[in-house]
Amino acid sequence: MEAILIISNLPDKKSAMALAEALTDQRLAACVNILGACTSVYRWQGTVESTEEIPVLIKTQRQHFERVEQLIKLMHPYELPEVIMVPISGGLPAYLQWISDETSLSD
Repeated sequence: MEAILIISNLPDKKSAMALAEALTDQRLAACVNILGACTSVYRWQGTVESTEEIPVLIKTQRQHFERVEQLIKLMHPYELPEVIMVPISGGLPAYLQWISDETSLSD
């Protein structure tokens, strides 16, 4: 099992919660942290913009990345949603096992 962290941002808490519930219901994530609002400053189509967003941290297995990415793209209102995968190279073994257990699709 290769544990990963997927980082994304959504425009509001309601859409973040909907994504988190869909991911956990489908066992594509063991846990989704919905963080407090932050201000994102970025360049989009040649213009510097800023907006308030809700960061989400998704804990899952590498084998689920493509399905998680597809669900984010499906549920996300942005033309180009942030989807960043970070390998988890270490951690509390029992916690990493929990991620594996909760994202096993065979149950």
